[in-house]
Amino acid sequence: MEALVRVGTFLAVLTIMLLWEAFRPRRPLARPRQERWRTNLGLTLLNTVLVRITVGGVAYTAAVFAADQGVGLLHWRPLPAWAAAAMTILVLDCTMYFQHVLFHAVPLLWRLHRVHHADLDFDATTGLRFHPLEILLSLGLKAAVVVLLGAVPWAVIAFEVLLNAASVFNHGNVGLPERHDRWLRWIVVTPDMHRVHHSTCVVETNANFGFSVSWWDRLCGTYRAQPALGQVGMDIGLSDYRTPLTLGQLVLLPFGGSASRYTSAGSRPASVQGGEAV
Repeated sequence: MEALVRVGTFLAVLTIMLLWEAFRPRRPLARPRQERWRTNLGLTLLNTVLVRITVGGVAYTAAVFAADQGVGLLHWRPLPAWAAAAMTILVLDCTMYFQHVLFHAVPLLWRLHRVHHADLDFDATTGLRFHPLEILLSLGLKAAVVVLLGAVPWAVIAFEVLLNAASVFNHGNVGLPERHDRWLRWIVVTPDMHRVHHSTCVVETNANFGFSVSWWDRLCGTYRAQPALGQVGMDIGLSDYRTPLTLGQLVLLPFGGSASRYTSAGSRPASVQGGEAV
């Protein structure tokens, strides 16, 4: 049931975003859509199969285990049901923020994460483009946090659905009216907000790490309102990889090249880099 809910929601959100991109794109694409979709969706299929035959729904399983064994903070210090569910979602989302920062800060982890950033365009399929080892590491971290927190099982499923939907939405090549974007990004990560994170400019790449809500970037000083060259003028991707990569090349990408240029340790904090305040 958990898998059906996740897959059904994912396909619905992806379909909506692809139609939105077709009718109201934010930027012209640098590469043919079919070329990139073949690679990005191929990697998504590989990851899906790999996860299902190895760890499956490990985060939900970890939550059920914690509930059965009575372990974790929320079992030791019970809260009202609504508060426990809200804490589960917020703690997991905050975990994903810090995980994202870590994948930029540690060169070994950046080797995996640059598969996501090496896309020469930015659309809904970019939100699905992650190396299999990054997916497995992320699932392991989530499972550990779920047990330590004693997370609510149904809220873990809700978070997984939210995370997948948010990743597809905030990578969308779609245009929102400026006034709507300005208000929405006080709560959620909008496509214009997250697109800054995919700039070839290092200080912009190391900003706007949030997945679902925008609060973590604002609280931790990694928020950047706009790219220096504007949403249409900015270059997308990594300056070290300016030709399309095949599925096989993406899988092998972490095992070659330099890993230090885009790590957070090599750039000044985003909060002092200027940019329009919102």
